[in-house]
Amino acid sequence: MARTRAQDFEEKQRVILDSAAQVFAEQGMEKASMAQVAARAQVSKALLYHYYPSKDALIFAIITTHLEELDAAIEAADDPSLVPDQRLRRLVGAVLESYRGADNQHKVQLNATTALSDEQKAAITALERDIVRRFSVVLDQINPDLNSRERPLLMPVTMSLFGMMNWVYMWFKDGGRISREDYADVATTLILEGIKSVR
Repeated sequence: MARTRAQDFEEKQRVILDSAAQVFAEQGMEKASMAQVAARAQVSKALLYHYYPSKDALIFAIITTHLEELDAAIEAADDPSLVPDQRLRRLVGAVLESYRGADNQHKVQLNATTALSDEQKAAITALERDIVRRFSVVLDQINPDLNSRERPLLMPVTMSLFGMMNWVYMWFKDGGRISREDYADVATTLILEGIKSVR
């Protein structure tokens, strides 16, 4: 007979993932141990290994969960009926809002892929490409010249936008003089004004 899941399976799983992300972000992937994760999550090591049989499995779960939630938020915010400029602003806002409270998960995503297998890396890359594609479609609508054969700049411009969004955790503080919404406007304006001049 198949073993049934505990009613609080997903809740415990989330506590473990959040606790692990915090430990990995603080200690680094090499120094952090499963024992530290179990202690932070207030679960036994046996229970931790029941959910995640290895450190790389845990890191992989942190990253994929973060990316899947990010992609879902972007999809929910996307409105193809909007003019491309407004559509881009909504997508940028969705990313920055999804990053709220997810600094640890984001740090793991940026720094932990060396600890993963090639198969795990490929799965993460596929998720990242889906997210990036949502933005490149809109940027292409704004300036089709970016996608020319002679000088293909669509991907560099798209990744430049992600550079602005992805590293915001390094300096941005909630409750400071600029809000996430303000920064979404700044990032969108920088990209919009910049790509209109790119030839």
